[in-house]
Amino acid sequence: MSDWNAGIIEEFRANNGAVGGMFEGAPLLILGTTGAKSHQRRENPLMYRDEGDRRFIFASKGGAPNHPHWLLNVRANPTVVVEVPGETYEATAVEVEEPERSEIYERQGSAMPQFAEYQQNTERIIPVVELIKA
Repeated sequence: MSDWNAGIIEEFRANNGAVGGMFEGAPLLILGTTGAKSHQRRENPLMYRDEGDRRFIFASKGGAPNHPHWLLNVRANPTVVVEVPGETYEATAVEVEEPERSEIYERQGSAMPQFAEYQQNTERIIPVVELIKA
């Protein structure tokens, strides 16, 4: 895990989900995955979007040209652990298909404009992943 991620996760856990910096005020969760190649547990802090009883995360990687490693991990091992303030649970990570993917991503980009910028900064289509509680 990068020092940057480790610092955010430590702050998240110490402050009941409240963190500063780029995540300040944003809905944040910790996604626990199993490494696609290493089979080791990995954790990533991610912004999420709730719509009704559905929860979504976005493989934006800040608009980078390649997918984040956590996406490759959930493609190989879709059983994940989701940690939000006050709750940790197992879920299945499922990529959202078109046209629903575009609709959800557009709503996320309207609510949090940096996500619209991320899509503009890359040629890849940024995947949307639903976390379905087990």
